[in-house]
Amino acid sequence: MQRYLAYLHQKLDLLYPSAEIGSFSRLLLRKLANMSSVQIYSDKDRNFPADTIEKLVSAIDRLADNEPIQYILGETEFCGHHFRVRPGVLIPRPETEELVELIATDNRGKVLRILDIGTGSGCIAVSLAKALPLSQVSAWDISPEALKIATENAVINEVIVHFEMTDVLKYEPNKLQRSSLDIIVSNPPYVRISEAAEMEANVMKHEPHVALFVENEDPLLFYRVISGLALKMLKPGGSLYFEINSYLGKETLELVKTFPFEDVQLFQDISGKDRMIRAKL
Repeated sequence: MQRYLAYLHQKLDLLYPSAEIGSFSRLLLRKLANMSSVQIYSDKDRNFPADTIEKLVSAIDRLADNEPIQYILGETEFCGHHFRVRPGVLIPRPETEELVELIATDNRGKVLRILDIGTGSGCIAVSLAKALPLSQVSAWDISPEALKIATENAVINEVIVHFEMTDVLKYEPNKLQRSSLDIIVSNPPYVRISEAAEMEANVMKHEPHVALFVENEDPLLFYRVISGLALKMLKPGGSLYFEINSYLGKETLELVKTFPFEDVQLFQDISGKDRMIRAKL
């Protein structure tokens, strides 16, 4: 293990804080060397077989290239559940867990029809299916790769979610779909291209830009389109939930208020940033 630790620090010490390097080290040893936490701290003289060393060195090299640890491991945790992630889907963020918790708290125990627009890894749809097990959950995305991974995550977490390849910007509901849903939720692309310089290198180099960025000239495009769609597809009394760009909280709130919802509220995340909107018919 000493050779592994020496290589880890040689490659990463100038790139990451020491606490983060320690976290990377433990995660890699658990996943790739099949070591328990006790073994990691007590068995410093362990010798790894050649195939394990090769996996560890490859993972460290990928970290040195700013690849997210979640892609390297192929997995992450979200709302206490296990999710597969690969390049092609965004890595679920902690602030999105707060959106799921808001929806679950508002609707616990209810029998609902829920649609998640822009599902990515399926983290929102799958977590809501776990939290609201009486509900019927559907999810859309335009990416075949994202839908494949989301389907895997539904299977892993033993829930049923109906996934569809749909472009919300081109969608028009038919008669049967009008006033058919209790909840629409979306965490759409919301980072302006002008904000790209603020993004971490691992995000810019490895996560899918189509799921992150919107044009500077119309950064609220998805919120406007989905709000209009929600008026057609939500039942009376239904709710629309958004995750939003914290820099555009007031602007997004005012946009949603231009639609004839009965009640529109802005919520902050645990860091005090504008992060979620709920609108009720």
